[in-house]
Amino acid sequence: MKSENSHASPRVPEHYTTLEVASMLGLAVRSVQLMVDRQELEAWKTPGGHRRISRESVERWIQTRAAGGTKASRIPTEPPNSSTTSADSTHPRVLLIEDSVHFQNLVALLVRQSFPQVELQIAHDGITGLAMYGQFQPDVLIVDILLPGIDGATLITTLRTHPQFARSRLIVVTSLDATQREPYAFALQGVTVIHKPQLVAELPSALASSLPAHTPAAA
Repeated sequence: MKSENSHASPRVPEHYTTLEVASMLGLAVRSVQLMVDRQELEAWKTPGGHRRISRESVERWIQTRAAGGTKASRIPTEPPNSSTTSADSTHPRVLLIEDSVHFQNLVALLVRQSFPQVELQIAHDGITGLAMYGQFQPDVLIVDILLPGIDGATLITTLRTHPQFARSRLIVVTSLDATQREPYAFALQGVTVIHKPQLVAELPSALASSLPAHTPAAA
């Protein structure tokens, strides 16, 4: 005789393993571990030392990102007016993913000086940048290699699996020299890479080559 519960729906788990969450969110396991360390996800350890992550906190994280609740900044590059909005397709869009406030400000200054009509948005870490990318759909993505949450090379590799990434040009900025960048070579093939000490000299010309053809530079 079959149990009366034999056709019941599978029970929804109350918690996940780190690997399961990484698979669900399309992130590296290490990125999920860092999210737990920052208390973005609720987790505990079993007596055997295995981490378990609350299903409710994962759902809350996804809903927050879907609602646009990411920690990001918009840097206006020209005085606002009634005809200028982030959705205005006549204004090229640049997304900077960079955790250093110094380099955030430096890139914003260079963009404002050379391309005042560009709309620049900034994400402070890789996970936020990944979530923002789909919302903002930038013409150019500027990304650091060393980022909290998810490193730039992993972020680039993840984005390349999404069809919409094909519309964006990529510029990598890094404090790593050529030798130090070798472990990330798999993600940097064919990519414009700027060493941060050369940022002021090289970023404007790299942007000029990467922005849509109709984007004029400042006189």
